[in-house]
Amino acid sequence: MMNKKLAIGCDHGGVELKNYLISKLEEKGYELIDCGTYTTDSVHYPIYSFKVAELVSKNECDKGIIICRSGEGVSIAANKVKGIRCGIAYNNDVSRLMVEHNNANMIALGADFMTKEEGLERVLIFLNSSFAGGKHQIRVNLISDYENKH
Repeated sequence: MMNKKLAIGCDHGGVELKNYLISKLEEKGYELIDCGTYTTDSVHYPIYSFKVAELVSKNECDKGIIICRSGEGVSIAANKVKGIRCGIAYNNDVSRLMVEHNNANMIALGADFMTKEEGLERVLIFLNSSFAGGKHQIRVNLISDYENKH
């Protein structure tokens, strides 16, 4: 199984979905590193996005999953970490395309805009998709080259 070791994190708005995903993904044989948060007490989402993104960036985990209420904040924070390409999974097609076209290594979920089952489905699509390469590799290289210069 590819992408077997996953980092996962959330803010207070994503705890329920995070716990559900951990349970379901572990049943499927994935190893998950839970970067928090662990309660619904208000926290600052960048802390958890950075923890997950650092594990992925350093190749300590194959892929990363981050969750907040909308998916926006956690995605913005994760994308500040060098080497991270995080997309927001607002439907199943995008969950596939973020990998096929952008070689995304992290997925962001908006807990307020999907059921737990939809979240799991989108994560599984993300994990089981493959990068198409070709013209898409050129585009990913342009992003990486820019990132390396600045």
